[in-house]
Amino acid sequence: MTQPVPPVSHRRREFSRAFRSLVTSRWALVGMLILFVACFVAVFGPLLAPFDPNRQNIMARLLAPGSEGANGAVYWLGSDHLGRDVFSRLLYGARVSLLVGVASIAVGGTLGTFLGLISGYFGGWIDDVIMRLGDIQLAFPFILLAIMFLVVLGPGLVNIILVLGIGQWITYARIVRAQTLSLREKEYVEAARAMGDSLFSILFRTILPNIVAPLTVIASFNVASVILSEAALSFLGLGVPPDVPTWGSMLAESRDHLLGNKWWLAVYPGLAIVFTVLAFNIIGDWLRDFLDPRLKERS
Repeated sequence: MTQPVPPVSHRRREFSRAFRSLVTSRWALVGMLILFVACFVAVFGPLLAPFDPNRQNIMARLLAPGSEGANGAVYWLGSDHLGRDVFSRLLYGARVSLLVGVASIAVGGTLGTFLGLISGYFGGWIDDVIMRLGDIQLAFPFILLAIMFLVVLGPGLVNIILVLGIGQWITYARIVRAQTLSLREKEYVEAARAMGDSLFSILFRTILPNIVAPLTVIASFNVASVILSEAALSFLGLGVPPDVPTWGSMLAESRDHLLGNKWWLAVYPGLAIVFTVLAFNIIGDWLRDFLDPRLKERS
């Protein structure tokens, strides 16, 4: 037995309420705008970039922002120690950072939600085993575990997505487990059992739709933390391969030139990380308030 689908008029009211809430919340609107720009850059970066991000030109190395190269080309954000255009690498780096953030949350959220549903619904020794595995993982600093696995697996986009995703599963599992423990005794769940609904239907069509709201809020915050983790691992040389530009690797390459007053090598990728993470955090705050049932009753 599944809960009835809300009528079209109800969905329209919810959409209208979300739009009004977003417009009246100036910070949420700013966060959405920043996120839109980041997504636009990630999708259309290859069309916007004036240079190949890996194209080296020793004659144009360490040029200041706005300088012209020997061929008359303008380096709007300067060039790095190999003569690569910082602006082009920044555009391409947005694609990697957002892809890692979203894909890692998809992996960790899917795994954690599934294990949380199983743990909360069945309880008993299944619950004990899943939660103790989570406790064991939480006993170790996450960044150390990520470094250990990436040293063994080697750098790569798929590897870093899997490592960062698996590292997030316990957060979702605990939230889903707590919600499932409460919902499994509700009348509509009991009615679904009495009607002979399958276990899959009870878990994913009856219980799961009622815990999507907190999962959405947690996911918005976790994307920001995963982007920071990816930047930190790339800074340490354990992220994606060197020929793939990322904001973290750009920061790592700027270390040897900061004392030489080559500030643009660190400032621009650093600002890109700061604004993207800030946008996700602002949107997470807005979602938390918007999905709060107590605030929903007042609006």
